[in-house]
Amino acid sequence: MSKLLTHYKVLTFDCYGTLIDWESGIWDAFQPVLMRNGCDSVDRQAGLLAFAKYETRQERETPGMAYPRLLTEVHSAMAACFNLATDAELDDAFGASVPLWPAFADSADALRILKKHYQLVILSNVNRAGFAASNQKLGVEFDAIYTAEDVGAYKPAAANFDYLIANLTTDLGLGKDDILHTAQSLHHDHVPAKRAGLANAWIDRQRLSAGGEWGATAEVPERPSMDFTYFSMMEMARATESLT
Repeated sequence: MSKLLTHYKVLTFDCYGTLIDWESGIWDAFQPVLMRNGCDSVDRQAGLLAFAKYETRQERETPGMAYPRLLTEVHSAMAACFNLATDAELDDAFGASVPLWPAFADSADALRILKKHYQLVILSNVNRAGFAASNQKLGVEFDAIYTAEDVGAYKPAAANFDYLIANLTTDLGLGKDDILHTAQSLHHDHVPAKRAGLANAWIDRQRLSAGGEWGATAEVPERPSMDFTYFSMMEMARATESLT
């Protein structure tokens, strides 16, 4: 028998792509190198797909690299992919761009609603300083924050979910059955969350379930099962409110 949203005690969130509009942030941060090269042949979709390719590779190859430095390397690889001239200044600016990435318009209001019903926890691939800047846009205080900087590896590595489950037990006294992992990315979040035995809520902002286009998150060969699917955070918040 499937469980209701209200069964769970904690929502564990991916941040970027779910709460923060990282695709807009990534594409905005890529504009300076396009401008420097007078390039008008690279569109947003191509840029985001290149980001997904090189971010995935870099996270796999350098799991202990701090996220700003990782983004610097990704920018250099993206520029080379499109035959664009870049330099350390442009690469570093892209690497430092996370604090500039905007929140989705519904995130803060939805989180304030959900905070009435759940504990809220972050499991993010960025570093702590990067998330702290984003948190200022999200309007709530999270009950716990776990990052790749803490884990020493990037999602989808299983170590992230092992770390999450172990620390929720020690920090908040919660077990796996209390957790609803809430995220946009199938690659970073839903595939490894299901392997870890967690219930999941897909925030399908790209509308992949309806034939939407892949973007900054790598494709997966097979879509994992979903306990809940919503197209926005506010849709999830309203569904929760309707049950209380």
